Amino acid sequence: MNTIKVTIKDHLALITLDRGKSNALNREMITELNDMLNSIASEPNIAGVIITGKENFFSAGLDLIELYGYSEEEAESFWHLFLDFIANITAFRKPLVAAINGHSPAGGCVIALACDYRVMSEGKAIIGLNEVPVGIIVPPSIFSLYSFWIGTAQATRSLLEGKLFSPDEALNIGLVDELVNPASILTAAERKIRKYMAMERNTWEQSKLNIRKDLIAASRANQTEALAIMLKQWWAPTTRNILKTIIDNLQKK
Repeated sequence: MNTIKVTIKDHLALITLDRGKSNALNREMITELNDMLNSIASEPNIAGVIITGKENFFSAGLDLIELYGYSEEEAESFWHLFLDFIANITAFRKPLVAAINGHSPAGGCVIALACDYRVMSEGKAIIGLNEVPVGIIVPPSIFSLYSFWIGTAQATRSLLEGKLFSPDEALNIGLVDELVNPASILTAAERKIRKYMAMERNTWEQSKLNIRKDLIAASRANQTEALAIMLKQWWAPTTRNILKTIIDNLQKK
């Protein structure tokens, strides 16, 4: 694997996102994450998963530089892949905890939202869904994830203005569950997930699936129409101009 690292200790898998400086999500990374979760799902000796990033980034979201260069066919294929991955991680049966060690906007936030619990580092990192200002229409399945945790009204307001939250703000609205010193983040995440893992496995997993029934249905629903609208906007000149400005600024850093 080129974009993630996996270690297993006492029936717990730690997946570390490891692609470049900011863990930007591209086709390879999403494929590797999806394949790893499928493998873990069918491995009886692994009872839980922590996902974390490195240095100051959990994940900066989708790799806009790579996506910008895609053909229409490649873009459609990528968005199908991404939405299928979100459906898969949303329906992941086993305990899944996000150790958000740094910035986690957009796609990084979506991965965290699919987890059962979110521990975030104290400090100056940001988290939230900021797709709208970028020109990306958020599909219904991702809005469902957002509102599942922070409520429909808060999710609506935040999404439409592309608001990014500080760790304290995120804790206050329920976007994250716990703030800790950066040095303690994996300890805190492991403490929480081992509580889940100590439960009778089938009872815990089936309860999770029951609670997420509507969420899972939304993520698995046919999103062809929503995706067509989203892709039309992706190729609109206004969106391309916004993306080009963002990419130019990224490449200057």
